[in-house]
Amino acid sequence: MSEIDAITVPPKRPWAFVWHYIRLYPGWYWGIALLQVGAAMTATLMPYAIGRITGAVSDGLWDHSELWAASLPALGLLLGLGVAQMLCARGATFCMIMVRPHQKVRITRDLFAYLQQHSPRYFGEHFAGSLAQRISEGSIGLLDTTWVLIVEMLPILAVLITSLVLLTLASPWLGLSLLVWVVCYSLLAYALSRKAQVLANEHAQTRSVTTGKIVDAVGNLSSIRLFARQGFELDYLTRFQAKEKKAAQRSFFYQEKIRLLQDALSILLRVGLVALALYLWHLGKIDVGELVMVATLGLMIVAQCSFLSMQFMHLFEYIGNIENSINTLLQPHEMPDRAKAQSAVINKGVIEFRNVNFSYHPGTPIFSNFNLHIRAGQRVGIVGLSGSGKSTLLSLLLRSYDPQSGTIEVDGIDVLDMTQQSLHRHIGLIPQEPGLFHRSLKENIGYGDVLASDAHIELAAKRAHAHDFIVQMPDGYNALIGERGVKLSGGQRQRIAIARALLKNAPILVLDEATASLDSETESLIQSSLDDIMADKTVLVVAHRLSTIAHLDRIVVLDKGTIIEDGSHAQLLERRGLYYRLWQHQSEGALSETDPTLTTA
Repeated sequence: MSEIDAITVPPKRPWAFVWHYIRLYPGWYWGIALLQVGAAMTATLMPYAIGRITGAVSDGLWDHSELWAASLPALGLLLGLGVAQMLCARGATFCMIMVRPHQKVRITRDLFAYLQQHSPRYFGEHFAGSLAQRISEGSIGLLDTTWVLIVEMLPILAVLITSLVLLTLASPWLGLSLLVWVVCYSLLAYALSRKAQVLANEHAQTRSVTTGKIVDAVGNLSSIRLFARQGFELDYLTRFQAKEKKAAQRSFFYQEKIRLLQDALSILLRVGLVALALYLWHLGKIDVGELVMVATLGLMIVAQCSFLSMQFMHLFEYIGNIENSINTLLQPHEMPDRAKAQSAVINKGVIEFRNVNFSYHPGTPIFSNFNLHIRAGQRVGIVGLSGSGKSTLLSLLLRSYDPQSGTIEVDGIDVLDMTQQSLHRHIGLIPQEPGLFHRSLKENIGYGDVLASDAHIELAAKRAHAHDFIVQMPDGYNALIGERGVKLSGGQRQRIAIARALLKNAPILVLDEATASLDSETESLIQSSLDDIMADKTVLVVAHRLSTIAHLDRIVVLDKGTIIEDGSHAQLLERRGLYYRLWQHQSEGALSETDPTLTTA
């Protein structure tokens, strides 16, 4: 498997983000823009053609007997403008159909690729569903923004400019009046839309909170029923609904004020333009055809400007969505690969911790000058009380976290000097929760080697004692197992994880409480599978059940980040230290959370 391609880091400012993904497709977007402008201009020229026809009729320029011949050029112009508008509009739509889906795929892929490189700490601070929503917001927000700018607002600008030219040609006074009105209206619409969007965002936030409370309650309906708290939950929800209602009313009333002002300005423009045109006609400055054109253009301009203010609101909303996405997803990576990190090849699996110092929070060290050497092919159990550093040890090896000082080496190479992907490629992990995908059994097992054949997948399943229950399922290896494997029992999920690790066949194997959630009978059933997978590998096993590690080559006992005992199961029992006390006081092989000698009666 090759290293992943260099990640494209999208810009971290909303407008730069938009421009970045527009300029990746310059030909398509130039085509869309020109075609949209063409459609808008031809639509705006139609009132001019109609005005010419009206003027000719009112002046009696066309003799009735020769009407069709005389009017043919004007009708041809009207037909040509209509056809041109249709072709431009449909051409722009064709371009959008071609480029927008491809653009969405590109944005989603870039954001997801960047997201994958975040540290476990980052994912521990964010809900998976929220991160997926942020990716969607980023891609859809950009598409919506480009739609508003190029498909909605650019044609409006073309209509206004074309109208301004036509009115100015008819009379400079008409053009000047329209220019002043459009500038004032646009500035006012922009300012009011910014304020309206703030209120709309507040409404959206309160609505999101209310929805979250409903989702939380729905997920705990059994508890609500058993505690007889239906009435309490309704009252609890009502408090948040009241806040949502107030925010909604503030937003809607403000929007209605904007519409009222827009309607007043629209009436002023329509009446004012027609009145000015009548006055100019009375003075003989314009003819009847130009008067009709002014009246028709006035209606079109009012409609376009009313639409413009709504587009401002939508634009601010979409840019806000992009900003939310960027602020969440494009945070700096906490543990990036070093610039000179190489793709390492690990063959032996020798592990060395040298003078490692690590703490999650300053002042509370987990490891201080910690040292541990594990030979190639050695099977080592890690034992200790709660908080002794067992899981932290594995996290440092897997580079879920980096030590503050010291080195962790695999086959003599500092893990910081190798790419994280190459490190993980050479380590097989079987955690307590296998982390299965909502995909088929074949895909989940084959995740250990995505190039594996069906025969190799089936062989791995047989070695993990999973083949028998798989073939009994309705769809066999093609059966979907539900989100996180919910359709399987705990033992079945773990056997799938074992089969996946067998297929990966990495030189280092890590088991982190792999059987902690299983009953003793199921654990015994898969123990032989674990013994099979451990053959010829360097193995680290963290387990509460001491019976699962008693047969390993070596057992390391940790206490507060320090190795206090190290040896085989028999050797540690002979020493009668902490391991001996834990072995004597374990219940059905389960490790106590406290030192038995410290337990008071």
